[in-house]
Amino acid sequence: MSETAQRNRPEHSGPDRDSPDSGTSGARKTSAAKRGGGDPGARGRTTIADGVVEKIAGLAAREVGGVHAMGSGLSRTFGAVRDRVPGGSKSAVARGVKAEVGEVQTALDLEIVVDYGVSISDVARAVRENVIAAVERMTGLEVVEVNIAVSDVKLPDEEEDEPEPRLH
Repeated sequence: MSETAQRNRPEHSGPDRDSPDSGTSGARKTSAAKRGGGDPGARGRTTIADGVVEKIAGLAAREVGGVHAMGSGLSRTFGAVRDRVPGGSKSAVARGVKAEVGEVQTALDLEIVVDYGVSISDVARAVRENVIAAVERMTGLEVVEVNIAVSDVKLPDEEEDEPEPRLH
């Protein structure tokens, strides 16, 4: 029997079946609370894919005012083409986000484009706070770091190739 199976074996209360004190019935008395290993919510393991965390972080970052888009201009261009191709790999929501997910922790790298005139440090702080709150609340993972790279500034008079959907 494996170590896990031995550790999770149901215990019984009362004397052993073969002991002289066991009485005439010989049946084991099992406590309902101990049957099955305790708390049902703690039985088994939950794994969360990198892409799930990337989507959550991407949506949370886009909610912050001053974030114009996610990803570099090149990745947004390729992403727009990829979105039109059936079976395209990465969702537009996760564009500009890279997550490394462990069993209990995650680390994130975000690439953002900010609107001209906003305080980049304030936007980065707000993005970090919103992303950490959303990821930790939804996944239960501890976010150990959120690295933000500002790849561009959107000027008011610049034309857009493909407008990014706003979530406000």
